[in-house]
Amino acid sequence: METIADFHIHSSYSRATSKQLNIKNLEKYARLKGLNLLGTGDFTHPEWIKELKSELIEDETGILKTKTGFNFILQTEISLMYKQDGKSRKIHNIVLAENFDIVSQITEQLKKFGRVDYDGRPIFGIKCPEFVEMMKQIDNNIEIIPAHVWTPWFGLFGSNSGFDSVEECFKDQTKNIHALETGLSSDPEMNWRLSSLDRFSLISNSDSHSFWPWRIGRECNILDLKKLDYDAIIKAIRTRQGLKQTIEVDPGYGKYHFDGHRNCKISMLPKESIKNSNICPVCKKKLTIGVLHRVEELADRPNGFIPKNAVPFNKLIPLSEIISRVLNSGISTQKTWKEYNKLVDNSRNEIDVLLNTSLDELKKITDEKIADVIVKIRHGEIKIHPGFDGEYGYPVINDENNKQNEINIKTKQQKELNEFFK
Repeated sequence: METIADFHIHSSYSRATSKQLNIKNLEKYARLKGLNLLGTGDFTHPEWIKELKSELIEDETGILKTKTGFNFILQTEISLMYKQDGKSRKIHNIVLAENFDIVSQITEQLKKFGRVDYDGRPIFGIKCPEFVEMMKQIDNNIEIIPAHVWTPWFGLFGSNSGFDSVEECFKDQTKNIHALETGLSSDPEMNWRLSSLDRFSLISNSDSHSFWPWRIGRECNILDLKKLDYDAIIKAIRTRQGLKQTIEVDPGYGKYHFDGHRNCKISMLPKESIKNSNICPVCKKKLTIGVLHRVEELADRPNGFIPKNAVPFNKLIPLSEIISRVLNSGISTQKTWKEYNKLVDNSRNEIDVLLNTSLDELKKITDEKIADVIVKIRHGEIKIHPGFDGEYGYPVINDENNKQNEINIKTKQQKELNEFFK
């Protein structure tokens, strides 16, 4: 049974999320995307858990279902902020649980350390090893997965508050960490450059704060399971048996791929940042050190290395982003969604369009240039202008984009970026 899963989303009770995030909309747009399993997000929040219990049917499988049969898995994200070795640490972790009873036990335990009602992604001053041990004392089948591990502010390897190894972060509880979430700004190939990560499965999720299909499932996991239940999911995550492949955005699309300073519109490759002592040449403040830089710092392998038992992956860009760039229209505009709805209908979901639909078939349905760009992105033939310091990257599709790059990126860095695009 092929299962396409996004294990990390948020509800309307998390900060900076859409108020229209509810089970009905999540199911609707997950189906458009091509997903058939979605994390619930935010299960510790008292209002969201009420909605989950009223909308989802629990059985003995550990997979909850809507009345129309769509699959959800109980999931939340926990923010841990504490001091270790004289440095402030801010680490986000995904938590998966099997049923509402276990979720209730998790929530009650966490309430001893702080509030769960102010944010769907609550914050606690618990160290990562203590947190994992606490979860495992509740139920050994609770899965803890470090989230978006390379992002500067809240990732395990983050430049501003992270660690240099999984063991440094989780200490004796590393034995209970089986998988890492790559995040938008890295892909498996970048993670393969660290031999210390070979023992961990690499999974990919959207961390979506919106119900729109360009957010949900922009990164996801394709599993091949004999039976869809919680045990099979956890086994696939822990052992890679049944983890068929992941779908990633190009890491340049993520908000923290390059080093940079958003306020000054400065974007740099790591070697250029190092040359500038990691200082912004405009305002003289410290640059936000991106994911590519951190990978270079910690890597002990060259680019292109593929370890044994590596799970394959595809790099894509959300369909609405492609259409928006080709048509030079906003993602949320009627013009973009009119074209999107031509491509995505009852017979084709978005993942089908991006991965499988032939060029000839695409040309029968949509604008020829849109069809051409979809296939070029599928084959890695479109460059991505890299994101930095909280700014998303974007595909470089037409002359208008290239001109905008020259406006947005300071002249000092343009030569370096041009070399990157060659």
